[in-house]
Amino acid sequence: MRLVKGPVTADIISELIAKGGEKKECGAHSLFLGQVRNDSTDDGKRIRAIEYSAYEEMVIMEAEKISKTVQSEYDDVRTLEIIHSKGVVNAGELSMVVMVSAGHTEQAAGACTKIVGLIKEKLPIWKKEIFEDEPVQPDDE
Repeated sequence: MRLVKGPVTADIISELIAKGGEKKECGAHSLFLGQVRNDSTDDGKRIRAIEYSAYEEMVIMEAEKISKTVQSEYDDVRTLEIIHSKGVVNAGELSMVVMVSAGHTEQAAGACTKIVGLIKEKLPIWKKEIFEDEPVQPDDE
């Protein structure tokens, strides 16, 4: 589990894919990319960005639990990677990537789906919507 400041970049994703290619025993890699949507609320406000905050120590502990749970359920999974943003991520940018490497497709895809669900349910990462009519505060972290 890795938290990164700002959006998940193409360089980060390329690095994960290259690392996955080194695993010659794997026949499948499943990749999930979570993107901030430019949704509108019921009252017509449009989302410009999301500001993520996290209780980092707990995020790491919960991510380890997620990893153990998934690897016990999907015994063909060789590795899994979770990267999530903290700070401001604009609409259209990526805020999360999950990559699972396994011997076979069904295991990689199933495990990836399971991980995404558990992240949303278990990780202490909070989001605050920033609307188009609101200023974005600079990140001081």
